[in-house]
Amino acid sequence: MSATVTSTVEVQAPRLTSIVPTDLKIGGNVDGTPKATDGEGQTADWLHDFHTQGYAIIKSAITPEQAEEYRSRTWSHLENFPSLSNASSSSPSAAPPAFKISEPETWTANNLPFQSKINTFSSYCIPHERFVWDLRLEPSIIAPFATLWQTPELLVSFDALNVTLPNRRDKPVNSAWPHVDQSPFRSGLICAQGLVNLNTAGPHDGGLVVFPGSHKLVSEFFETQTDKANWSQRDLYLFTESELEWFAERDVKPVKLCADPGDLIIWDSRTIHWGAEPEPEKSDVVRTVVYVSYAPAAAADAATIEARKQCFEKWQATTHWANRNIIGRDGKVVLQESQVEDPRNRSEPVEKPVLGEKGMKLVGLMPY
Repeated sequence: MSATVTSTVEVQAPRLTSIVPTDLKIGGNVDGTPKATDGEGQTADWLHDFHTQGYAIIKSAITPEQAEEYRSRTWSHLENFPSLSNASSSSPSAAPPAFKISEPETWTANNLPFQSKINTFSSYCIPHERFVWDLRLEPSIIAPFATLWQTPELLVSFDALNVTLPNRRDKPVNSAWPHVDQSPFRSGLICAQGLVNLNTAGPHDGGLVVFPGSHKLVSEFFETQTDKANWSQRDLYLFTESELEWFAERDVKPVKLCADPGDLIIWDSRTIHWGAEPEPEKSDVVRTVVYVSYAPAAAADAATIEARKQCFEKWQATTHWANRNIIGRDGKVVLQESQVEDPRNRSEPVEKPVLGEKGMKLVGLMPY
């Protein structure tokens, strides 16, 4: 497991939205300098990137072979998910699976589990499927978070899965949505988000876009450029075009991150970011990532632990936060056109996770 060594270069990128400049940078590392590995007895130099730039890419956190296996298990789950018939009627029904990853003509909403506007799957107990938990339990995925927080005693979020299919005919490409996942009322590093990249994320493919260094400026931005009376406790803030200009004046601009299968990307929740979609007609790569976030168990109070237990027992997804702000997502889908429940809704995963002692502690079912 090693830190990224890819350099950052200037490229001309298509305009994704009016609030994103066309001179979007493409890169992997923030400065291109060689990094030491994160192996035993060695300094994790990626920590320098994380603290100075607000993100870090840890190369080969899992092997390419492991990434391929998890990608295969992810796609297999989608290929075995029932399709939907009569979706717009008052009596929709489940039908045999019809989605095939190798057949783009089958990439339709009715052939897939309900997917959010940002291409995540958080319903049907998917965040608790065994293949998702197996990845969360990988020691080499947990280790960087233990290094970051300086403790092995962690909790993990029950986060979503993202599979973004390129060039879909039934779904427009989303515009950029630069945001932070931390309320203005919170200050300092509290949450470190992460994603495990399971497929190639090249310059034109779907991937994470970050504003390096923005995490150091967001507190000043909120204090000087916003009205505190309008602040929200919600851990989400979306930026407008004029607000991003304030950051651009301080030379803080977006960078599209490139990554390989098996890479782990970690970022500070104060870092402005968004998930970019594959560029139409320029990418045929299916973006496949699992979001992971670990945080110190010691910071979670009794109410938080109890909320986590209830979410797990109900197989509910949560947000990126692991040790506070636990908001369970019901997981039951109501079809938009007919306003009736999706007949494919589930009350438990297809394959339940095997947690073991480590998993029980990561959930909060067993104390450290």
